[in-house]
Amino acid sequence: MAKLVLAGRANCPHYAKAELLADYLQANLPDFRVHKITQHPDRWEQWLRDICEMNGWEHRRSPIIWRELLDRGGKGLLLGGVNDFLEYAQHYYGITSTMLSEEMLDIAEENLQAHVETEKEEEEIRNLTNPLQIWITSASAPICYQLIPLLANGGVFGMTTEISIHLLDTDEFKNVLCGIVMEVEDMAFPLLRGISEHTEIDKAFLQADVIIVLDDILLKREVQSLENYIREVSEICHVYAPLIEKNAKKGVRVISAGKTFVNLKAMMIITYGPSINPENVIAVATSWETAAKAMLARKLNMNAAGVKDVIVWGNITGCNYIDLSHTKLYKCDSAVWGPANFSRPLMNLIYDRYCTNLFFKSSLSSRVCYCAGMLSAHAVATVLRYWFHGSPPGEIVSVGILSEGQFCIPEGIVFSMPVRFQNGGWEVVTELEINETTQEALERLSHDVIQVMISFFVSTACFLIISNSGMCETAQSHLRIPFPHYCDIGIKCHTIQYYLRAWLISLQV
Repeated sequence: MAKLVLAGRANCPHYAKAELLADYLQANLPDFRVHKITQHPDRWEQWLRDICEMNGWEHRRSPIIWRELLDRGGKGLLLGGVNDFLEYAQHYYGITSTMLSEEMLDIAEENLQAHVETEKEEEEIRNLTNPLQIWITSASAPICYQLIPLLANGGVFGMTTEISIHLLDTDEFKNVLCGIVMEVEDMAFPLLRGISEHTEIDKAFLQADVIIVLDDILLKREVQSLENYIREVSEICHVYAPLIEKNAKKGVRVISAGKTFVNLKAMMIITYGPSINPENVIAVATSWETAAKAMLARKLNMNAAGVKDVIVWGNITGCNYIDLSHTKLYKCDSAVWGPANFSRPLMNLIYDRYCTNLFFKSSLSSRVCYCAGMLSAHAVATVLRYWFHGSPPGEIVSVGILSEGQFCIPEGIVFSMPVRFQNGGWEVVTELEINETTQEALERLSHDVIQVMISFFVSTACFLIISNSGMCETAQSHLRIPFPHYCDIGIKCHTIQYYLRAWLISLQV
């Protein structure tokens, strides 16, 4: 019996040609068997090197075909590529392939789609047996206590996905973590495979699928100045980012949440962890979004669920802008009434614009910043649910992401903007029309985010220089000179980031 193994890149047209010929031979020859292996284009080169090294072969292209010697054992006999296989079939069986190039390309595209779908199905099956590994930092914070039941009840990741939760904090809060673990275990969530506490930082984020970075615990410490606070946050992220690179899974999703500097934390994790995919690091703005919806609903005497598309721009826990120009109202009690999918623009129903602005500025910040933790926990759970299962069709969600120049926002800064979640990822809603007022706000907010980012790099560098070299305080004032100049002349933020990262590395950050 002849058994051939046909392996190739999923989108390779030559593999498609060899596959069709192999299927024909198997269907028409009683003693001919073929085993097919496809690899994603991103993983093909490494897989080919490994299989050739294991068998002592020399082959560099897709496909690779070999014959397994079933009757004699051994590692198999390499035939070669598609041309070698065609010659083999012609010589032994008098059969060849006449497939045209267009057919090869069409089948190659179908093979890639089928391969992606198969991988997705296999991943879903693995998730049923291997629980999602969820890590929560600063886990003694009140937000974590409120968040755990939301994650474990199946409403976030799905009713068929088991999870394992890991709580990370310092030795000082070990007893608090043990108390949380005991209480959660007693709740007996069906989808919670396990929960554990961790205080050893070297073992943090092992096999993590999701990492939720909180910072509420930092609010319990006295911080004398803004720079000291930024330095304290940066020291934590400087520890976290390399551990995420080392211990977490390649596609780990990182959420920056809490009450302070969520944009900056996301930015620092991206900066200190260059191998982490920036698209997998986001900052949560949903607390501000839902609080704004609730305040509007109270003002209009309607259900908050009917308020859609409130946009949060800028530095989420700093200077932000609540944009109501795209907000729509559903089931609003007014002179005009329609079916469930009928909406009206908010700006057509609110006429005291000046009072509304004062209302938001004076009330919204205090409601969000002084919440006990339930609001922030709900925000994190909502964003995770959207990230894994998609946001409601047609709705806008605000999250902090690494800017690529959308809406004229400088590249290379983490900035809250409107997105939609779908297919396990997100995309910016770039088709929105931005009015003059909003554009002016974006320019002002961009400057604020840049200044915070610069303060972070400067304070960190100065601290290292002074502590390592014993330099005086004049070093700090000297380091501040170039950066405002760079921003004034319009050099992109990622350029500043590049030089500052190299500089920090040279200082052994």
